[in-house]
Amino acid sequence: MALNTRISDWRGKRVWVIGASSGIGHAFAEALLERGARVALSARGADALEALARKFPPEQSMVLPVDVTDSSDIDESYSRLRDLWSGIDLLVLLAGTHLPVRAWELNAGTAEHLFMINVFGVMRTLELVVPDLVARGDGGIAVVSSVAGYRGLPTSLVYGASKAALINFAETLYLDLRPKGVNVYLVNPGFVKTPLTDRNEFEMPALISPQEAAEQMLRGLSRGQFEIDFPKRFTRLMKLLRLLPYRLFFPLVHRITGL
Repeated sequence: MALNTRISDWRGKRVWVIGASSGIGHAFAEALLERGARVALSARGADALEALARKFPPEQSMVLPVDVTDSSDIDESYSRLRDLWSGIDLLVLLAGTHLPVRAWELNAGTAEHLFMINVFGVMRTLELVVPDLVARGDGGIAVVSSVAGYRGLPTSLVYGASKAALINFAETLYLDLRPKGVNVYLVNPGFVKTPLTDRNEFEMPALISPQEAAEQMLRGLSRGQFEIDFPKRFTRLMKLLRLLPYRLFFPLVHRITGL
């Protein structure tokens, strides 16, 4: 049973993609444009957004540089989008950062900055968008988290905690908003080759391209799924680890990762 509205025809759909300058966000935004959607492209840097927009008719896209750590910046961008497009049909929240951290390397200032982007950037944006969607009783929100939020893993001390927060947040968001007609989709990718995962110093199992990740997201949206997780050959293993008691989980993770 679909938990959300199925989206398969993107022609004319108004989609705001935040985090569209690289990685999954860039590939997903491009895939939407190829399918006829109208896409507002947001990230901190405008150059990559402009380059993507130039590939398509000017009326199909809008470049809105935005820093998700700045509430006034988000407010200004959303106000412009609303003025020009009279609202949106789907908000896709992809902006995020990653930094491998072990417990003895923990720095509170660095951790706070990561949470400001990964978690509070989502909340700042939704503070503005949710009231409009609820008033219409329509539209949707896609929160992009990670399987790193399923359970604690070495080097993910801060990043994993931020993604776990997003998973819990999206679940509660769904409980509140779906009865009001607003769709909430939770996207949990495994390892995707991006500038962020290039920072990892370990072998990443089931690594996929941003283009494959974008296709998986589109497939999940077309099925109306709440959780869209991929690639299955990896996420099934992570879901299994989530079920293990700690006495089995801790030694297994040490053995698998060597950390």
